[in-house]
Amino acid sequence: MLIYRALVDAESRRHNRRRGVWQRRFWEHAIRDEGDLARHLDYIHHNPVKHGLVQRASDWPWSSFHRFVREGKYSADWGCALMDFDDLADTVGE
Repeated sequence: MLIYRALVDAESRRHNRRRGVWQRRFWEHAIRDEGDLARHLDYIHHNPVKHGLVQRASDWPWSSFHRFVREGKYSADWGCALMDFDDLADTVGE
């Protein structure tokens, strides 16, 4: 079954001319203004927390969050627990 699934996936990629770089749900979005940029950065920095990988954004070692803290754009204790990103997820694909 696993070999069959791999063949089907490979054929699908070949047919749709997809490579292994982009996910199927990838979409392009032009940042409209400073507020839009801030919402997207919050969304990105919150993702490891949302998916249960860490407790706080600062706990994710590979995040650009640490650079933004050094630049003074986020506080080191920036917390996402009370933030609601569902609205942003609806607008990201626009």
